[in-house]
This record gives sequence, structure tokens and C-alpha cells, in this order.
Amino acid sequence: MTTTQTPRTTTHVVLVPGFWLGAWAWDAVVPALRDAGLAPHPVTLPGLGAPGTPEEPRPGITLDDQVAAVRDLVDGLDGDVVLVGHSGGAFVAQMVADQRPGRLRRVVYVDSGPLNDGMTLRPGDPGADVPLPTWAELQAEGSSLEGVDDDALATWRARAMPHPGGVATAPVHVHDARRFAVPVTAICTSLPSPLLRELIGSGQMPSELGAYADVEYVDLPTGHWPMFSRPTDLAAAIVAASRR
Repeated sequence: MTTTQTPRTTTHVVLVPGFWLGAWAWDAVVPALRDAGLAPHPVTLPGLGAPGTPEEPRPGITLDDQVAAVRDLVDGLDGDVVLVGHSGGAFVAQMVADQRPGRLRRVVYVDSGPLNDGMTLRPGDPGADVPLPTWAELQAEGSSLEGVDDDALATWRARAMPHPGGVATAPVHVHDARRFAVPVTAICTSLPSPLLRELIGSGQMPSELGAYADVEYVDLPTGHWPMFSRPTDLAAAIVAASRR
């Protein structure tokens, strides 16, 4: 007697980094995702590639350019797609989810979340590209470096690229209410989940996270860059979210 097994659908995990980072930022996370049977796709967004590469920085990069790059990647994948957005990369993920709500299994926000329509992370007119600040400046603006060792800081400083000015100041634009039906996981690293929920509920944080039908909160205490400070634990959280 023979039995026929239904082929298991591939689950793709598209990893969108935050400001100043490329696909390399996920280097310590990717192996554990592969070991778990997932297909990771770390992204270098347009405007953030190293000199001499196809993604070499070029003038005039917009948030729409970055959204289109991730959307096109999602469109070309065969199987389930989990979209992960870290920090400023969350807004790229949010807009892709708005444009492809029926294509995503889940969106995972890492120490970040979806903004309200029309909001921007850095208000102001588009100008010069934004270089990676000093460590003291990052700490002062509330971006905790907790858990990131000196070697990781040195690698980050050496590989970071200025963030395109036209992206940093661009507002988020979302239109399709079907995005609220896409399941969401919020991995909370620099803020504990009860505080995050309180800030959103009171309107002190401009996020539409409270409008989603299915949101889970996962606490992973560390700083703002868990791919550097707790990569193994971050990978485990992404694996768990991808399997839900």
C-alpha cells in the first residue's frame, strides 16, 4: 500500500532592516531560521548598498522605491510569506502589507510597529542623507544599545550606510482596510509589552497597532537592535511567529 504525502508549503521570511542597515544585519539570525526549515530572505533596501554593488547608494531614493523592492520580492515568492520589519524598516513592511494584504501569512514588527496613516518617523523636508549617529546620540534619542558588544558595534559602524533623506522624512501612506486582518506579532525589546500597549491605548504613541484583529505581543528584553544583542532569541521568536 502506498501513501501520498502533500508537499509542505515553503514559508518564506522576508527580513527588512531598519535605518543604516543592509541584509548583513541579519547574518546572525538567518542560520537559525534555515535550521528551522524556513526560507529567509534578508533585504538590502534601495539606497543602502555598499559602494560598487548593484544596490550602491544613488540620489533620489524614496520610500515608495523601497516599498516596491520588497513588494516585488514578495510577489516573486511561491509559498507562505512572513514579513519582518525592524525599526524604520517597519514602515516599509506596513506599506507592503497594505498593498498585498492577501499575500502575507503574518507581519512581525521588531521593536517597532505600524504608524498611523500620514505620520512620519522624522518630520521635516527631505534633505541630505542621514548618517549613522554617534553611539551617544543614539542613546540620547532613546535607541538603546543594550547587549551590543564592541565587536558588533565596530562591524556596524564599518558597514552602515547613510539613510536616504527622502526616505527618512517620508510619511507612511496606507489605504486598504484589509491590512487589519493580517495577523501581527510585535516583538518588544526596548519597551515591555504592557507599557507599549498602554502608550498606544492612551494615544501617546501614534500607532495603528491597536486596530488589528489579531495581535500578539512577545517580550524579548534587550536594546533596540536584537539582531546584534540577542540574535538566537530573536530568531526563535521569529520562528515561533512564523509557525502560528
